[in-house]
Amino acid sequence: MSTPIEVRSLDRLPRDGCLIVPSRLDANQANALASSLAGRNITWLVEETVTLTEELQSYLQHSGHRGAAFSKTDESLPDVGRNLGPKIEANGVLIFVPGVTNVRPGSSCHIPSGILQALCQLEIPIAPLDVSVPAEMKLEIENSSKFPAAILNFSNAIPRGQATIARYREALLIASEESFSSRDFLRESLAMAILQGLKKHSKKNRLYDGTDDSELPFEKILGAALALSKEIKLATKKKRIGVILPPGRGGTIANIAVLFANKIPVNLNFTASHEAIGSAIRQADLDRFITADPFVRKVADFPWPPNRDLLFIERILPRIKKKIVKWVLLGKILPAQIIAKLHGIGKSKGDEEALLLFTSGSSGEPKGVPLTHRNLLANVCQFGRQLDLPEETKLLGCLPLFHSFGTTATLLFPIIEGLDLVTYPSPLETKRLAELISQHQVSLLLTTPTFLRGYMRHVNPEMLSSLKIVVTGAEKLAVNLANSFKEKFGILPMEGYGLTETSPAATINLPDPAAENGLPVIPSQRFTSVGPPLPGLAIRITNPATDEKNTIDQSGIIWMKGSNIFNGYLGRPEITEEVIDESGWFKSGDVGRIDDEGFLFIEGRLSRFSKIAGEMVPHENVEAAVNRVWNLDNEIEPKVAVVGIPDEKKGEAIALLSTIAGPAIEQENLDLRYKLLDEGLPSLWCPKTIIPVEEIPILASGKLDIKGCEELLANS
Repeated sequence: MSTPIEVRSLDRLPRDGCLIVPSRLDANQANALASSLAGRNITWLVEETVTLTEELQSYLQHSGHRGAAFSKTDESLPDVGRNLGPKIEANGVLIFVPGVTNVRPGSSCHIPSGILQALCQLEIPIAPLDVSVPAEMKLEIENSSKFPAAILNFSNAIPRGQATIARYREALLIASEESFSSRDFLRESLAMAILQGLKKHSKKNRLYDGTDDSELPFEKILGAALALSKEIKLATKKKRIGVILPPGRGGTIANIAVLFANKIPVNLNFTASHEAIGSAIRQADLDRFITADPFVRKVADFPWPPNRDLLFIERILPRIKKKIVKWVLLGKILPAQIIAKLHGIGKSKGDEEALLLFTSGSSGEPKGVPLTHRNLLANVCQFGRQLDLPEETKLLGCLPLFHSFGTTATLLFPIIEGLDLVTYPSPLETKRLAELISQHQVSLLLTTPTFLRGYMRHVNPEMLSSLKIVVTGAEKLAVNLANSFKEKFGILPMEGYGLTETSPAATINLPDPAAENGLPVIPSQRFTSVGPPLPGLAIRITNPATDEKNTIDQSGIIWMKGSNIFNGYLGRPEITEEVIDESGWFKSGDVGRIDDEGFLFIEGRLSRFSKIAGEMVPHENVEAAVNRVWNLDNEIEPKVAVVGIPDEKKGEAIALLSTIAGPAIEQENLDLRYKLLDEGLPSLWCPKTIIPVEEIPILASGKLDIKGCEELLANS
């Protein structure tokens, strides 16, 4: 049975009259809200076209408070607001009553944008009220009996005449983040959550390894990880241990075992340069590395440490087979708390470091990003509840484990939430991946646009017929690619957004909820956007030139705040201070805005803008235009990349790296310029020069290697 409803931050409610606009409201929540406002004159405000539940209608009729109505189509909503004025005099409040809508779980606002617009036009001071239901936003392993039935949290009020949808949404996201970040599970241990997940789903769920078509039930993963954790404790006294393995049963067991050993896994990027790898090893202070003989042979150019520092997982596991069998059996019998006590699992928790990843180094030396137990538990919950997948879902895990999305979404998420995981060591072998998708009837594919092009070229449509959701990230999803993929495979890829520093998921597009009973649909996808913020994530926008705060519908630098946001870079306090302010807001370095429906649009990375004659020119937009006029949208590998070059007159100019430039560079550039101008591209944005290169450097994640592009430019 749930505990009572909590009403928070009442001190933010203006003492004079205002309009309270809750993000949602049922009968019990309405009663709790009215009770918290005892002594104030309450008037329930309803928009004429909304549908209310019978329970809520009954409560409103018998609540003892007055009622009023308006229509979003009223010709003069400010006049309606003035007529409502007497109801908020003498300590009165209006409370808007949202209607029933078809909405995806975890959505921050259940009010259609048309009604929000009308409420803002009433020109009454508005007090945004977030209504969160913890039972709807929980980890699969959590017991919801002790949760509050709901948390009603006020944000700061918006003064009279200043209310806009953007201001309302921003305030609501802040209040929602506060409610989510106060949750008890965020103070717990990631290792303990994994242990509970493996136990709870021990017989139901499996890992299917595509390298040899083997199956591993979760109960055997648990036994192997528990036994291996003892060996790891004996191998090193250091707090961190390197993992050099691709996705698969070895990489999964190794990472879990390190966490069970109360140590921190550091999945190293085996595709990075020797300098970047050496830097990561030094920064992490590593002296032992878990890997496998076959992988050592396969990645021969990796700067492998001496053999004495390597722990070969395929040698260790057979040697400790009896211990594994013992812990498989004990894992079935003993409660999670007893197993944790016997192994010392869960000593590290909350804001302590759980996992160390390194940024891709796309624009410089890799930076260490320590992610805490809180960060990762939050993101698994945010991501999982937004997806709201059925139990029988299978997802494909082929993204590298040194990539934050590979670790969180295709290792931690399926184990804690109880989903079958199909693994394969490379996202590039799309033909084999399609076979695995077909063989196991995979329904969720997490990938990047670069890898989508491989499916377009090598895979028959029927091979992907089981897919229900395709989500891309790491780079911009081109419109032509998305439409071509849908035309071939019958499913539209949806774009998400995140960073290593956000654990990583921040926003995601997902299929709209079903339109049922004639009720309004709150959309959960908007093509060309990266989706709405995940539950519990607040967003604000600042002006790139002045650092002054914009409203979130104005383009600018994206800042984020939430439990999934990291606490700072490893050993780099000076860089941390540049991106995290004293209130915990993280400066992403990306430029974007949020529309009236709540969708985030990314307009470029700040480091990928050139300031030309005082104007900010986005490199990605120029690349997209070049790809269109040169018909390159469906190419698997990128053929062009934009970089900024110094210019004496305008400060900076655009240079285009191109793999298809011919000998007559000047004529090609002139022809390209005319085509881009015909496309509507401003003259200032057109490339000043084309620089022929053999290939455009990209990272293993599919992102453009900015540092590599700059080196090509310097050597040209």
